[in-house]
Amino acid sequence: MRILGINRRHCLRQLSVGLVASIGTALAVAACTATTPDSAPVFSPVDRLPGWSADTVAQGLPALRRGCDTLAALAPQATVSSGGIRTTAADWRPFCTAIAALAPGDDIGLRGVLTSLTVAVAQSGPEGPEGLFTGYFTPLLDGDWRPSARYRVPLYRPPEAAAGARLPTRAEVAAGALAGQGLELLWVDDPIDAFFLEIQGSGYVRLPDGSTVAVGFAGRNGHEYVPIGRVLIDRGEIAREAMSMQAIRGWLVDHPDQAQPMMNENPNVIFFDVLDSGAPLGADGRPLTAGRSLAVDRDHISLGVPLWLDVAAPDVAAPRLRRIVVAQDVGSAIVGPVRGDLYWGEGDAAGESAGRMRSTGRFWALVPRAALAGS
Repeated sequence: MRILGINRRHCLRQLSVGLVASIGTALAVAACTATTPDSAPVFSPVDRLPGWSADTVAQGLPALRRGCDTLAALAPQATVSSGGIRTTAADWRPFCTAIAALAPGDDIGLRGVLTSLTVAVAQSGPEGPEGLFTGYFTPLLDGDWRPSARYRVPLYRPPEAAAGARLPTRAEVAAGALAGQGLELLWVDDPIDAFFLEIQGSGYVRLPDGSTVAVGFAGRNGHEYVPIGRVLIDRGEIAREAMSMQAIRGWLVDHPDQAQPMMNENPNVIFFDVLDSGAPLGADGRPLTAGRSLAVDRDHISLGVPLWLDVAAPDVAAPRLRRIVVAQDVGSAIVGPVRGDLYWGEGDAAGESAGRMRSTGRFWALVPRAALAGS
């Protein structure tokens, strides 16, 4: 296990007796002065995390098991990053073995595993321990396999292109740059719905016979992602404090002549394919769990790592969201060491919560205790 940014030969700061006793002398080494003052990891016992006693942690067990499947698929010595902490995939085996042995819904058993086998490591970035957390969900669109007067907006498969070849921008795609190449996967009835499907990365298309098809991310055109919410704020169309997914959709609906040009401000295009699993998948290729799967910046947090989330709820009157989650996904706008996108699930209610979530919060990575003790 490596602790980034720490010069372990030059210092050894004493931690509180209780913390050292619970996690071992290695944590005192880990907490010594870093080469960058703010980069020293801060460790906490898991059962002292905010909201620990209130969360039904067993609701996160499916996501934890999928995270372990992701970690188990790595080579034993592959690096697993948790902010400033790097372990190996092999370091996670005792934790994942214990997770696999638990019965569904075993809240007490899972609490025991988390407290005895992991240590919480506070995440921090250039601006401190707090960052931006947003939400996403699985939308339901109406469409068909063939175009018609109603279904006239194509969802595209990724085009084949030579290495380094330039793919068309959103404006060029909207103007027909990919038409007639047999790349149309499905046709839907609303260009705004199709645009938001790209932002979410996966969803369902309901066919005329009532059946549904799950579609998911299959590639992108390689152009920069530009959030049109920022464009609308910069142009004074929507106040910053009023910004939400619902506000963006409302503006597009209310300005039909300007909707496509505004969407074209984001040149990034997402391509889709049918999901064999029949369910939306994260970037790890595994099904997402509503309320328990988090999209992160993979440069800072590896997929499969469990995290403790403490963030303001979309509804200001609701309690803070304090719960166990798992890094399972990524996103074009999810950049930075303290940045997350919480998956809310499927349907209108999930979309309402996801669309209004633009919250300040923080998280801790849960790291195998044995890996630290052996460092």
